[in-house]
Amino acid sequence: MNEQLLERFNEKLRNGGVFGPFMKTCDPAFVECAGFAGCDFAILDMEHGPVSLQDMQNNIRAAQVAGILPIVRVPTISEEAIAKPLDVGAAGVQIPQVTCAEDARRAVRLARFHPAGERGVCRFVRAAHYSSLEGGAYFPAANRALVILQLEGLEAVRNLDGILDADGVDIVFIGPYDLSQSLGLTGRTTHPRVVAEMKKIVDRAAERSVVVGTFTDSAETMKMWMDAGVQYISHSTDMGVFTAAYRALKAQFEAMKNRRPVPAADACAAEYGR
Repeated sequence: MNEQLLERFNEKLRNGGVFGPFMKTCDPAFVECAGFAGCDFAILDMEHGPVSLQDMQNNIRAAQVAGILPIVRVPTISEEAIAKPLDVGAAGVQIPQVTCAEDARRAVRLARFHPAGERGVCRFVRAAHYSSLEGGAYFPAANRALVILQLEGLEAVRNLDGILDADGVDIVFIGPYDLSQSLGLTGRTTHPRVVAEMKKIVDRAAERSVVVGTFTDSAETMKMWMDAGVQYISHSTDMGVFTAAYRALKAQFEAMKNRRPVPAADACAAEYGR
């Protein structure tokens, strides 16, 4: 079910990069909107979002219907947290708070079947079409699911080489907010010290041909990291974009009501996620 979406996603990675939001929603309509808008992927959030696994499977269905790659951010590095989203059809898992090579290897083992890992085996799940797919087709296809590791603190930076050398890692994702906190600069994601640590990750990953992603919340930071070589760009969140869009529209309304110059529509887009 995800094969064509993964093929298209990987082709775009090779040809300039991919773009998509974090999504906190429990409503699959928002996921469909992101797909119909042309986003390449959505990171469906189970770490900082309220969504349950039961709701998540409907978000995944919506992503597949709308042609957007469903990636689930899981809450922990654990068998249950990683396997269940994959069982209901996630095309990849994004795993937070990876700090060392053993974390990276464990994440891969829990996300992949033998011979690449030791994920618990069950064919009576949605990802296997509830056993309609033969094992010979399902298990190799399942092992193509993306494993994306979030590097979010100085401990991960210190252990970076071991993490990057772990077999089976598809993308490393820099979490700028948690990294800023680990530097004592909470929320100051464009501070020179934060940027320097992030660039260190980007440069070392490039030496090993490992794809890098990060979170951006302004057009300026998006361009900065794209220019630096980041190919997997997650921009803002569904709720952040919705809030910013209506804030900008309300500003336009107030300007019209008070007969002031109306802010340009582009100003709305520039504020998304701030």
